[in-house]
Amino acid sequence: MAEGLRVEELAAETGVSVDTIRFYQKRRLLAPPVRDGRVAFYKPEHVERLARIRELQGRGFSLAVIRRLLEGELDPADEPLVAAVAGAQRGEPVGDDDGELLTLSELATRANVPEGILEAVAREGLLVSQVRDSVEVFPVADVELVTSGLKLLEAGFPLPELLALARRHHDMTRRIAEDAVRMFDDHVREPLRVSELSDDEKAQRLVDAFATLLPTATSLVAQHFRSVLLEVATEHLESVGGPAELAAARAQPDWGSAAK
Repeated sequence: MAEGLRVEELAAETGVSVDTIRFYQKRRLLAPPVRDGRVAFYKPEHVERLARIRELQGRGFSLAVIRRLLEGELDPADEPLVAAVAGAQRGEPVGDDDGELLTLSELATRANVPEGILEAVAREGLLVSQVRDSVEVFPVADVELVTSGLKLLEAGFPLPELLALARRHHDMTRRIAEDAVRMFDDHVREPLRVSELSDDEKAQRLVDAFATLLPTATSLVAQHFRSVLLEVATEHLESVGGPAELAAARAQPDWGSAAK
C-alpha cells in the first residue's frame, strides 16, 4: 500500500460499496482521498475509519451520531449511552446488543398484516425504521405494536381515522419526549460531563440512569394515558350511554376505579 488504494480496491478490502464510500464522504464521515494528479488514493486511515463506521452502525448508531463521535463532538462517555438508546429502540434490555431486526416484509409476515398497510403506517412515521447496510429494518418489538393496531381495525376503527389519531398522538408525544430528553441532558448528563469521574465511570452512570429512567417514564406515561382514557370514556357514557351500557361498564374493575 505504498501509494494507497483506489476507490475500487478500498471497497474490495473493506466490504463497503463504492457508492457507500462516496456517500460517507458527502456526509463528512470519511475524509477525501489523497490525489496524485487525476488519481485518488485512500490510505490506511481510511480503511480504519470505514471499519469503525461499520462497527458503530452494527451497534445501531445513526450516521449523524457516528460523525459526531468520530469528530470528537461527543464525549467518549457518551458512546455506551448511545448504544443503550439504540438497543432500547430495538426492544431489547438496556446494554444488550443482540436485538432482532426485521425488514418490513418480515415484520408483515410475523404480524400477519398486509405489507401495504405497514408501508402506509411507516410513511406516516408511526413505525420507526433503522438502517443496516443500506436496508431499512424494524425492531422485533414492532410485531406486538402492529398486532395491537390490527385488533383496533378488527374492532371497527377505520384505517384513515386510526392513522390520523396515531399521528396526533405521535406529534404530542414527541414534544413531551423532547422535553424529557432535555431534562435528562440538563440534570443528569451535563453534571456528569463536568464531574471529576473517569470516562468509564461517567459512561456507566449514564447507562445506569438511562436504564432506570426509561422504564419509569414509560410506565408513568402509559398509566396516565390509560387513566385519562378511562375517565373520558366514563364521562362520555354518562352523557350518552344507556342504563345497560353504564351498568356493564361499571361492573368492570378498572372502570370503577377510573370513575372515582
